[in-house]
Amino acid sequence: MNTTSDPRAARQKLVVIGNGMAPGRALEKLFEAAPDAYEVTIFNAEPRVNYDRIMLSPLLSGEKSFEQIVIHGDGWYVKHGVTLHKGVTVTAIDRAAKTVTSARGLTVPYDKLLIATGSLPIIIPVPGHKLAGVLTYRDLDDVQAMLLAAKSGGLAVVIGGGLLGLEAAVGLKEQGMDVVVLHLMPTLMERQLDPASGHLLQRAIEARGIRVITKANTKAILGEKKVEAVVLEDGTRLPADLVVMAVGIKPNAQIAKDAGLEVNRGIVVDATMRASDPDIFAVGECAETHGQVFGLVAPLYEMASVIASQLAGDATATFTPNAVATKLKVTGINLFSAGDFADAKDREEIVLRDAARGIYKRLVLKDNRIIGTVMYGDTSDSAWFFDLLRNGTDIAPMRETLIFGPSFAGGGPLDPTAAVAALPDKAEICGCNGVCKVTISTAIGTLGLKTLDDVRTHTKASASCGSCTGLVEQLLKLTLGDAYNPAAVQPMCSCTHLGHDDVRRLVVAKALKTIPDLMQALEWKTSCGCAKCRPALNYYLLATWPGEYIDDSQSRFINERVHANIQRDGTYSVVPRMWGGQTSAKELRAIADVVDKFKIPTVKVTGGQRVDMLGIKKEDLPAVWADLNAAGMVSGHAYAKGVRTVKTCVGTDWCRFGTQDSTGLGVKLEKFLWGSWTPAKIKMGVSGCPRNCAEATCKDIGVICVESGYDIHFAGAAGLDIKGTEVLGHVATETETIEAIAALVQLYREQGRYLERIYKWAKRVGLDTIRKQIMDDPERRAALHGRFVFSQKFSQTDPWAERAHGKDGHEFRPMADLTFKEAAE
Repeated sequence: MNTTSDPRAARQKLVVIGNGMAPGRALEKLFEAAPDAYEVTIFNAEPRVNYDRIMLSPLLSGEKSFEQIVIHGDGWYVKHGVTLHKGVTVTAIDRAAKTVTSARGLTVPYDKLLIATGSLPIIIPVPGHKLAGVLTYRDLDDVQAMLLAAKSGGLAVVIGGGLLGLEAAVGLKEQGMDVVVLHLMPTLMERQLDPASGHLLQRAIEARGIRVITKANTKAILGEKKVEAVVLEDGTRLPADLVVMAVGIKPNAQIAKDAGLEVNRGIVVDATMRASDPDIFAVGECAETHGQVFGLVAPLYEMASVIASQLAGDATATFTPNAVATKLKVTGINLFSAGDFADAKDREEIVLRDAARGIYKRLVLKDNRIIGTVMYGDTSDSAWFFDLLRNGTDIAPMRETLIFGPSFAGGGPLDPTAAVAALPDKAEICGCNGVCKVTISTAIGTLGLKTLDDVRTHTKASASCGSCTGLVEQLLKLTLGDAYNPAAVQPMCSCTHLGHDDVRRLVVAKALKTIPDLMQALEWKTSCGCAKCRPALNYYLLATWPGEYIDDSQSRFINERVHANIQRDGTYSVVPRMWGGQTSAKELRAIADVVDKFKIPTVKVTGGQRVDMLGIKKEDLPAVWADLNAAGMVSGHAYAKGVRTVKTCVGTDWCRFGTQDSTGLGVKLEKFLWGSWTPAKIKMGVSGCPRNCAEATCKDIGVICVESGYDIHFAGAAGLDIKGTEVLGHVATETETIEAIAALVQLYREQGRYLERIYKWAKRVGLDTIRKQIMDDPERRAALHGRFVFSQKFSQTDPWAERAHGKDGHEFRPMADLTFKEAAE
């Protein structure tokens, strides 16, 4: 008889209800401390892996994809032997039997249980709150619902001017909606800001084209079947196509209450994070400890570390609440607050205002100690002030210069790294991920970290919202001294020591024309590359050797591989090209017929003047494309790193103010440029007059028509970064306009790094450098134009037509039919 014991049999069973950031951090720490102690099972109500909720705002704005905010991919769970049940809700905890039961009837035993059910959004119970079009903002499903609603533009009303509400408002504005923010209190974010900084924040939000109404009490939401308007107590009626409620959260503790655990506002836990049952822990927004519930990530991560230590056998680990700080994650708005800044007789304040630079700083003092701080416009010293606050440091010796920061608090200006050098080892550098100074500096020294990306990979500092990047760079400089060179070449990925520019140069110098040849010649460290380098290499070869290199579809992500955008339920969206935003009755009839024929559930008008059909089965895509092709329509490349849309206004055809035929020029540009692959997506606009109805001055490339000709703009942004365009130059004719823009696109194709948007490329290489090559050097411009024209010979084949006729047919056929058949009796 084989008596060899299975080491897994001795492991305790740990069941986790919830798969958010807090339980994810707890498991990370547990696997570091005791990798083989537990057999872990996770029930996640969401149908996906763990992701960074802090990054939902850039996801909403369009600057990041879901893949970029994933914390633990499927491989992580496999590596650690974790059983993850996606999209499965736990409905009951049996404490006597020590089991949990899911909504699907699965019962799993546990030795230890971790409840991490998070929070629920508060819904104002006004009439109409259940109408279609009323959303909340808490998770990925909410973001996807908002993105879907924003595709048709329209009016959005955000109820709540707190942190989440403002992030939702800015994201929806960047998606092309007109947005109004309603806030009950007199100033925005009143829990985190004083009135002065709240006023500055409101001005900054309004400068982005978002209307803000304070002292606004919502009375009702109107509509028959969906949202049509919001009515305030004072009778104000605001039209609305979408309403987002972001008025607060409450702990999701019902399952604990049903199980007989002690529940107050949240699941009551002690300092060891144990609930009233010693074998059950709670973490995150569902937990209540020391009479408090927490919503910011830093204390949640501290809780997670305590739980990991307790599970690993360290009975001394306890959670003690500390002061927490708030930073607004809307790009372009630098804001920091911490502590108590309410007025009181026993308090003093120090205030610094710099109107020219838009800076406001306020320190609240009590007994010569900082108890609260608010900073707007310049938050570079926030870590230093926060450390003084948390430690209760006596600031009397530096009272006179305190407001100017650590560079002056000692009496004289210091070098840039002196501020971070003065911070104690336990000072928190990254609030999002709870990373302190000593963790970063130790990792730099012991792991030989040289770059910001190295630090992000190994410590997660600066890997979320990025607001602590400056401090991390100062720590690198402090630790490495002259050896730290932020301008040093960053490798494309861990497969190579070469950066993007070196790879592009060597592709030409060594005449490398296939990915295997490139990897061999450039001594790639892996056999086949990775998901970061292969798409980049595929693009570089495609752009360098048009007509010679054969596109490697397996080096593309799913959207580009199947020429449609995958949706959350596994179906796809299709966006046919409409040249310059123009369409016809024939095209619209064809779209309507396709929608009816294939029972497509949703049709939306996009912000780029196109029609989006959503919910198409993968196997139906070739037939859908065939029907659209029959009406003369081709791929809109809405999935592509390439030219997507050329948005136009009606110009001289119809507009009283039009100076040129903007629609005609937009059509010519799009028909000339379509099909071209570029480092990142390109969106364009042509406005018929300076009134700029096509919003050309926030596009990658834009044209403003004037009486004397055409002003060409480039390097705009309207996503997470909001940036007006730069003027490339002025030309007199359409022909010159098209030549200059084609030359600009080709220069970008040849110099841009994969996934680098035009505005980032322009900042890196220099605006004047680009202008000189395009506008001031006719021979160079003509050569670039010629190379672009040549490459287009191999690019302007409609991928939909190819696949409608059978190309890559394997992509659209099911791998197997897993339908169970009844057995014969």
